[in-house]
Amino acid sequence: MNAVQLHEEIKETNLSYLLLAQNMIKQDSAAALFRLGISAEVADLIAALSPAQLIKMAASNMLVCRFRFDENLLFNMITDYSKDRLMAQPHAAILVAGQAVEQLGA
Repeated sequence: MNAVQLHEEIKETNLSYLLLAQNMIKQDSAAALFRLGISAEVADLIAALSPAQLIKMAASNMLVCRFRFDENLLFNMITDYSKDRLMAQPHAAILVAGQAVEQLGA
């Protein structure tokens, strides 16, 4: 994969994420804040973006989203295929809910 292809993939990922985030925020803001791991201020900014602004923001050469698998335990709980799989994902959600939301817009 060359640099141009990589930039196109990042652009597509960014646009998909921003469209999904904007839709989630407009549907259910509280759930979107939790699921996206963003602050209310960032959610308000994303919700207010026009289509042209979304496209311009998506064109960045950096991902606008990030993975929140900061803890190995959390990652293992989500992907573990043990006998307690039924409770693994709710437990992981509880752990994520206890983490502080990062201030991305500061």
